[in-house]
Amino acid sequence: MQKDQLFTRRRLLLAGSAALGAAATAGIVVAGDEEKPARAAVLAGPQARQTLKSSAFRLQPLTGYGPPRAKPHKPKVRHEPILRISGSGRHMMLTFDDGPHPDYTPHILETLAKYRVRAMFFVCGECVVENRELLARMADEGHVVGNHTWTHPLLTELSRKEIRSEMERTSDAIEDAYGDRPQWFRAPYGAWNRTAFQLGADMGMEPMAWTVDSLDWTTPGTGTIVDRVEGGAAPGVVVLSHDAGGDRTQSVRAIREYLPYLLDSGYRFSVPRRRVA
Repeated sequence: MQKDQLFTRRRLLLAGSAALGAAATAGIVVAGDEEKPARAAVLAGPQARQTLKSSAFRLQPLTGYGPPRAKPHKPKVRHEPILRISGSGRHMMLTFDDGPHPDYTPHILETLAKYRVRAMFFVCGECVVENRELLARMADEGHVVGNHTWTHPLLTELSRKEIRSEMERTSDAIEDAYGDRPQWFRAPYGAWNRTAFQLGADMGMEPMAWTVDSLDWTTPGTGTIVDRVEGGAAPGVVVLSHDAGGDRTQSVRAIREYLPYLLDSGYRFSVPRRRVA
């Protein structure tokens, strides 16, 4: 990938329509298994579409702006990642891993903007430095960016020093391009260990996993991805998809189909509220 021109640093304060919160989220999360390095998530299989009552609701404008953090908020050290989001009603969250990528991320951002939906992007540092303008765009459009390490390694096979380097370098790159340090971390492959939880908390990040894996990284076909996301839709669900790490043409096409369907089915899409220390 060709290196992009350096964009001006941005300091956009982010907020969402529904809060995951920091420590307040603990009582409503479902724990994962930190010993399994595979993409462990609850996957709802394909199912036929049902005719649901249409809703004109779309994501409400951002609220709750406040002053920038004076110092990083340090959440408690968890032993399991967060798998679901809190809040009443039919709230879901879309998340995208491994980017940003110049061929796929812009199309996903365009679809999200078309329907006024915000999402989370867990980015890799080595991709950030080559696509800084996409991080600035995410900030401008109200999306939340999380840390997905620098090179996407299996953390359970790294030393503490190596894990720290992967996480710190990525947070630095995100802050430089996005305008704020990340407050959320996702371990590559869903491979969590004690060190990752401890270092993440020390750097001010909460561990976020997922509830429904679209398995789009296997390129199973656009229709299959759509069926998995729609079939797994439920209040509190966090959907895992990808905007890099391979050919993501199917992922781009799938969101164009399932997003308007879920919105018309009454689902609301939330991003975490920005914590202020």
